[in-house]
Amino acid sequence: MGRCVATSVTVAGLAAADASVSPADTAPAKAGRAKFSVLVGATGAESTRPERTLVKPSAVARAKLTLSNITTVAAGLLTLCGASAALAACAPDSVDLRWPGGQARFTVEVADTPGLREEGLMFRDSMASSEAMIFVYPAPQHVHFWMKNTLIPLDMVFADPTGRVTAVHSNAIPGDLTPIDGGEGVSYVLEINGGLAARLGIAPGADLRAALIDQGKAKWRCTE
Repeated sequence: MGRCVATSVTVAGLAAADASVSPADTAPAKAGRAKFSVLVGATGAESTRPERTLVKPSAVARAKLTLSNITTVAAGLLTLCGASAALAACAPDSVDLRWPGGQARFTVEVADTPGLREEGLMFRDSMASSEAMIFVYPAPQHVHFWMKNTLIPLDMVFADPTGRVTAVHSNAIPGDLTPIDGGEGVSYVLEINGGLAARLGIAPGADLRAALIDQGKAKWRCTE
């Protein structure tokens, strides 16, 4: 996902560009063709306004006209940047979490089939603190987890169909077969490194944001 990059143009810069003005510049000239182009955003797309015929303006008039174009360009560029930011916020391999006083983003593996959900994070020797796995269920349900064949301690963050966190289980013990009750109405479970939820302050009431959450139901939408 590319960054939005804007080029800054100042009024002083415009004045410098028109520093050498000949007397002919201040007099009317024959009608000519003028084409105005706008800056490009992260998409690399260029937007060009239609050509039109006009009388050659004075140096001052040219500066005013160019400044007006810059204002139009800036508004368009902000729109492009806003759209890119919204898409970046919901990249398919990331999940965001927010809570009072904090926010975090995790790069995730998605477990959205029975086989992937059954395997989970089994046999992993380690996982980076910025990484996680998210379990996705086709319908809200009462879920139970265990730590069979799991080699690292995990925190489990349970969320409803809106992405609202309903429960957090901290420091699940590697290899422990004791069922971990995630409660009713669970659609998503985010597994992160053990102890990380407490250190960050992730608790029930926090919100998940992800492309895989139905945006019609999401508490925290991709467009925010």
